[in-house]
Amino acid sequence: MKKILNNLIAVAVVLIVFLIIVPLPAFMLDVMYVINITLSLMILLITMYIKETLEFSVFPSILLITTLFRLGLNISSTRLILTKQGEAGQVIKTFGSFVLSGNIVVGFIVFLIIVLVQFIVITKGAERVAEVSARFTLDAMPGKQMAIDADLSSGLIDEQQAKIRRENIQREAEFFGSMDGATKFVKGDAIMSIIITFINFIGGTIIGMVQGGASFTDVLHIYSIATVGDGLVAQIPALLISTATGMIVTRAASQEHLSTDITRQFMAQPISLIISGIAIAVLGLIPGMPWYIFIPFGALLAFMGYKLIQTQKQEKARAFAMESTAAPVENAVDEGEYYRNIDNVYNLLQIDSIEMEFGYSLLPLIDERSGSSFIERLVMFRRQFALEMGAVVPEVRLRDNGFLNPNQYIIKIKGEEIAKGEILVDYYLALDPGGVSGTIDGIDTIEPAYGIPSKWITQDKKELAEIYGYTVIDPLSVVITHLSEVVKRHAHELLSRQDVNQLLDTVRKYNTTLVDDVVPNIISFSGLQKILANLLKEGVPIRDIETILETLSDYAPSIRDTELLTEYVRQALKRTITRKWSDGGQIRVITLDSEVEKVILNAINKNDQGTYLALDPQIIQKIVSNLLDCIAKVKEVIQVPIILTSPVVRIYFSRMLEQFYQDAVILSFNEIDINVQIQALANVTLD
Repeated sequence: MKKILNNLIAVAVVLIVFLIIVPLPAFMLDVMYVINITLSLMILLITMYIKETLEFSVFPSILLITTLFRLGLNISSTRLILTKQGEAGQVIKTFGSFVLSGNIVVGFIVFLIIVLVQFIVITKGAERVAEVSARFTLDAMPGKQMAIDADLSSGLIDEQQAKIRRENIQREAEFFGSMDGATKFVKGDAIMSIIITFINFIGGTIIGMVQGGASFTDVLHIYSIATVGDGLVAQIPALLISTATGMIVTRAASQEHLSTDITRQFMAQPISLIISGIAIAVLGLIPGMPWYIFIPFGALLAFMGYKLIQTQKQEKARAFAMESTAAPVENAVDEGEYYRNIDNVYNLLQIDSIEMEFGYSLLPLIDERSGSSFIERLVMFRRQFALEMGAVVPEVRLRDNGFLNPNQYIIKIKGEEIAKGEILVDYYLALDPGGVSGTIDGIDTIEPAYGIPSKWITQDKKELAEIYGYTVIDPLSVVITHLSEVVKRHAHELLSRQDVNQLLDTVRKYNTTLVDDVVPNIISFSGLQKILANLLKEGVPIRDIETILETLSDYAPSIRDTELLTEYVRQALKRTITRKWSDGGQIRVITLDSEVEKVILNAINKNDQGTYLALDPQIIQKIVSNLLDCIAKVKEVIQVPIILTSPVVRIYFSRMLEQFYQDAVILSFNEIDINVQIQALANVTLD
């Protein structure tokens, strides 16, 4: 069926071209005009009911086809009008007679008004909007691409979702670019309709006088009806298509179709209806005004506004009642009586793994009843984190805190405050990624997740900021990004013994032998938890739990030091580590000079608890200072500095550096796959 429809559309386009050449009988022309009007009405309704412009991405091509169809019908009708003494079908005759209504002059004036309104107002406006939309859409593409990259890097979306969003941006740019050109078809069609109208009237009058032998009055009557009728049956579909063009290029961001949006947004302001009703009623009191129209209409508007206000109050009361019903038991009884039960006191000792507290101005940002997608974004981040790191983010407890600044929020890990931020709900955060083409007014601030200088801007400046090259982020994305970065930094603290047990249960479903052989026979649950936490602490994914267990089964029987076991596991996960930190088949690193490594090796001491580094503080300061200088030199090339060391030195250098600089990645040669090219950008020395 689909194949037949595809071929039918292709045949229809070919037949439209033949309309220009092949004469049509009057009856067939009537059928074609009915099809034309029906098709135009369908297109207009489709543009009203779509939620996004890309849902009707074939509109530019449809615009060309319908324009060609109308021109073909115009040529066919002109041929009949000039050759059949104005007899061009019943549709044209009926339209012409209805509009003229026995008065040729008035009828022609009405017809010209319809044509000029369609040409000057709707077509011209749609053309201008399409032109501006195309330019702004193309200019905003870089900023939208950077916003997608930011969401991808923060874990809010996965690679597949990023790919879909990039394709949508590309399709949107192509759509508005096509619409910019397609509106020229509508403009040309309107001009051609006016020209054909004059040709039909003047040419028909001349032919009727010369060849028909009828009186001038009869000729004028016949050809005026035919001309006006032909113009109307062409202009009404053209008017519908022009309106559809303006409709589709003026649609803003929306979650529903046009009718639903208009109804919801008008009904959301009942006070406006009341004031409008009162104003209309007052106008009806002016002497001479038809008060019997103004006053009832004003009263109707005021009554509608009053009923809407009452409905909103009832909904708020119902929501408050539901909240009161769901309130915890301790709010309904005396506090002293409640805590007399010792079990209720123990409930106070429970600590949430992750907790967020918000000022009261930020509550709509996380309240699902207010249309917030906060929970959905959390779920999306949990999924992305599990895929990337192999660990599951625990539940996040959300609370309001009346002691906080209204625009402030804090993030707690195991009951202790780790980070805080301040956001403006009705604003957007504009980050300067470097190389912006202009400045924009806003409230200066610091992006909470990465500490980047940025500005809070109003919604009306959003598109301008994207054109200038700023990365524009909505407030909800700012909070989610901050939370994701905090979770990534403290993932090793969030990994509990219960989480380790669930990971092993997952592996046990398809590799029971491996799990039972290693845990707890070779290594204990606590030892495995420590090793997994060590990996997460340095950003190494633990998703390949089988490789981790197999490595431990090889080395754990003879080695009890969990730090050393972690190093062997890291080397076994070298493909995972290489994939994460390499780019385009190469990895850019900062290396340690052989003298630096020799000094570190000579400072390694052992005791009963294991090995530790006993290095002179002045030497540590010199090494760290030289390293920071190297990082500053290469910061334009690599965002996250990677220090490459020998396998023996890596663990001790990592312990030393984490006290001074936590944003670096420490890798050893044995942790990099042989297929990746190593590019050394700087070398840390003792000089």
